Amino acid sequence: MKIEEQLLELENIIDYHFKNKDLLKMALTHSSYANEKRIKKTMNNERVEFLGDAVLELIMSDYLFHTYPNKNEGQLTKMRSSLVCEYTLAMCAKDISLGKYLLLSKGEHMTGGRERDSILSDAFESVIGAIYLDSGYEKARIFVEKYLLQDVEDKTLFYDAKTILQEMAQKESGQNVVYTLIGESGPDHNKTFTVQVEFNGVVLGIGEGRTKKAAEQKAAYESILKMKA
Repeated sequence: MKIEEQLLELENIIDYHFKNKDLLKMALTHSSYANEKRIKKTMNNERVEFLGDAVLELIMSDYLFHTYPNKNEGQLTKMRSSLVCEYTLAMCAKDISLGKYLLLSKGEHMTGGRERDSILSDAFESVIGAIYLDSGYEKARIFVEKYLLQDVEDKTLFYDAKTILQEMAQKESGQNVVYTLIGESGPDHNKTFTVQVEFNGVVLGIGEGRTKKAAEQKAAYESILKMKA
């Protein structure tokens, strides 16, 4: 599929059509692809991701401030941190199949870059930045509201997932949950850890991350969602 066709397909998915298609292409251009194709460094998605990060923080701050009038500054900050963390943004990126449309180097593609949380979260922020440049704050806010501000209560659980899961387990039977490292892969500088969490001998969830702590956090979050369901 040609790049132009890919861009149109993604635009249809997110229900936003760019006036300047080059902005969307830049938002999807990973640094590895730019290096491989000898494209100027300023034309990959790092600069627009920088902008998107700031726009996203403003949108989230405004939303939380007006939606939760009884929460104090510390509570609002914790909620915002959970909603804009790498894992949450990567989940949102996966919801719109963003990884499919990224321009990656052959090496990054072969090593699973299209599913890597760090790449997906950055790309999601890049798209926000590109929409802001193309049409301004309001269109960027609508995009965030549609693809991030859904299931807010569930998403904010991620920040304290391990603590919340432990509290749920203690309330259930007074027993502790147990985290076990069940796998690791990749080179030393870019390892992926896989952790499972058990409660009373039953595996509740499995998570992957670039650190053991991140993997445990994801496993705990998946466990909470499963228990709530």
